[in-house]
Formats: sequence, C-alpha cells, structure tokens
Amino acid sequence: MARRKQDKTNGHSITRRGAVATAAAALAIAGSGSGMGAGLGAGLGAARATTVQPADAGTGRVLRQRVQAWLATLDEGQRDRATFAFDSRTRRAWNYMLGSRFANGLALEQMRGPQKDAARDVLATALSAWGLETAENIMLQQDILRDEWGKGSAERNRERFSMQVFGTPSADAPWAWRWEGHHLTITVTMIGDAVVSTTPKAFSSEPNTVPSGPYRGLVVLENEALGRTLFGDLGAGARRAALLRDRSYGNILAKPGREATISRREGLALGDMTPGQADIARRLVALYTSEHLAGPLAADAAARIAGEDEAAIRFGWAGPNQAGESLYYRLHGQGFLIEFATLFGQPEHHHTVVHDLQRNFGDHLLG
Repeated sequence: MARRKQDKTNGHSITRRGAVATAAAALAIAGSGSGMGAGLGAGLGAARATTVQPADAGTGRVLRQRVQAWLATLDEGQRDRATFAFDSRTRRAWNYMLGSRFANGLALEQMRGPQKDAARDVLATALSAWGLETAENIMLQQDILRDEWGKGSAERNRERFSMQVFGTPSADAPWAWRWEGHHLTITVTMIGDAVVSTTPKAFSSEPNTVPSGPYRGLVVLENEALGRTLFGDLGAGARRAALLRDRSYGNILAKPGREATISRREGLALGDMTPGQADIARRLVALYTSEHLAGPLAADAAARIAGEDEAAIRFGWAGPNQAGESLYYRLHGQGFLIEFATLFGQPEHHHTVVHDLQRNFGDHLLG
C-alpha cells in the first residue's frame, strides 16, 4: 500500500509509489516512463566477438535519437563541457557522493529550458515510471537538504545533476551517456542502438523519510525496510550464516574506483532460505536491478539475473537490526553485486550501488 501524507503547503498528496504529484510538478520532468517492466525477456545478447542482439533495438534507437537531439541544442561551450572521448578516463570516473559539488558534464542548471527538457527526455526513455519518480525525488532531496536541513552550500539544488556523453552517438559505434549528481548515477553503454550495459548505477537517499516541511512523509527508497524484513525473518542458524560482522561497515564498500573490492561471495545462500525468505531476496534483487528501468531494459536485466545459479546468490548482513542503528547488507551473485548501507549516526542517509560484475561499462564486449 502506498504511504500517503498530506502536503500542508499546497494541498497535494504525496505517495511513496504513484504520481508523487508535488515532486513531479516541482521538477517538471518531461517525458514518460515505460511501466514497471520487471518481466523476463531475451538476454542482453551475444558474447564478445559476435553480433550484438539487443532485446529491443527500438529503445536504444530512441535513446540515441534523444541524445543526439539534446546535443543539437547545445552551444559550443556547452558541448565541450558535456562531451568526452569514448576512451576518456572520465567514462569510468562515476561518482555519486558529491554533496553540493558539480558532477562532470553539463548540469541542468547550466542549460536553458528546452535543453533541460531534452536532457530529461533521455532519462525518461531509460527509466520506468517508478524509476523516473525515484530519480525525481532524489533530485528534489537536494532542495530539502538545503532548505530544511541546512546541509551543504546555499547553491545546492535539484538541478545540479549532469548529462555526460562519451563518444559520438551513432547507429554502429560504441558510445555511452551518464546522468549523475549527488546520490544518483546511471551509466548507459551502447554499441550503436544496442544497450549493452546500465551499470554501475546507484539510487541513494537523504533524508529517506522526509520528517518536515512541504514534503513531509515522502519516502524515497524501500530498500532498508525490505532488507530488515529479510534478516529479521531468518532463524538463529540462518542469521549466523548471513552475519558478516557485528558492526555495520557504515557505507558501501564497492565505491567508485574500488568496484572489485569484494571478490568472495559471503553470507547465507538463497538455497538455504525458506521459500518466503527467498521470495523477499528475489524482490530485493529485482528492486535494485530491473524495476527502475524502462520495459525492454528491465527485461534484459531480469533475464540476466534469471540466468544465475540462484542457490549460489548470497545475502550478507552487518550491524544490528534495530531502527536508528547503522546497517549494511549485500546480495552477491555470480554476475552481480548489490550493496546497501546507512551511514554511521545518520539513519536517514542511505547509500546503494549495483554492479554487473562482467558488464559494467560494457566490458564484456568492449573491455
């Protein structure tokens, strides 16, 4: 059931899932998502040295056309700021822990109105309706942190999110684009019109439940609640198997530049869970890997997970399972790593990350 609170400032209702009318109106995000799109479909395509066969080239074609349309609106200085060579080090220099700082690329606040709309069209093409709503709310949180919490610089704002384009968008060559700012990053790597990777990506949040002000009651992510539910349902022996250590790590570990820091799968195997517990674990995996993506991209991501040896997927936990205490958990399969953490002393400050261990940045085809 959607969590609903009344916005006493303007009379709009705020829902945890659904329209979130206040956030959407405030951000004026153009375009529409493609539905939840969590079903299975054909995989991302062929292995290295074979023809790329995307599940739906139509989505990739629209992405290319919309990136090209956005680039066409830019002046020379803006284009210089927004574009990079495909082999630039910046393509791998993802970073969503930025505070008030600018990400690489061209920020929304550095664009004119039609340019902003064209950039948002790109993001709306890649994300589902719920994924776009979540991204909008993460962007909106920058205003909340500035106005309600006094956190960061006075210039911090919902438009300090950048577009970055790597290489030249074309129908046959490798290229990529990234949307990035504080607590939000997604890198989409393409070969022509084929989307070959949507990782690394992170949808993070602060404050995850807004305690006051015009957006009071807005809940941005449900990742913590589901993780706590899963760990709390485990029996004593299963908890011991899942527990990585008694104290939380206080943050994710596979940060930018340290993507390979976790090499060994540890924790409780899904094959050792009850059916109900395994269902919660699957729900978590889908929440992180596919539900925020547009339909065809979500189907690709879900098919990639469906190809895993499910029994070998591990759920690991660190820290107490107590409200207000820092916690950490991860889900680690043969081909993916998901991490979630609340920061020490900041229970409403949530960090997440998703890595495809073979396909980050399209490395399975381009590495």
